[in-house]
Amino acid sequence: MTKPKSISQLLPDGWQDMEFMPFREGVEICHLWQGIPDVALLRYAPGASVPRHRHLGLETILVLTGTQSDDTGTFGEGDLVFNPAGSEHRVWSVPGCVVLIQWERPVEFI
Repeated sequence: MTKPKSISQLLPDGWQDMEFMPFREGVEICHLWQGIPDVALLRYAPGASVPRHRHLGLETILVLTGTQSDDTGTFGEGDLVFNPAGSEHRVWSVPGCVVLIQWERPVEFI
């Protein structure tokens, strides 16, 4: 039996002690769970962005700090965003942000 994982120590600011590594230019990642699904923290530097991509499975995002924007709007602390399979968008953060993200499947950059 696999032992359950808890992220309670991440809130409100325990994520600051986590180890991040480069992911994309201006975006760092801290893997919390790798498999199906993948769960991670993404830390965007101010002005960082991710190019347009298509979701091959559900993506769920919880904004922990700052704001994250995509083609549908801007989301702040506590916002929970669902991007279903087949949806497309680009993502950016003007002030910088940290998000908890879950991917059912990898994305396809277009």
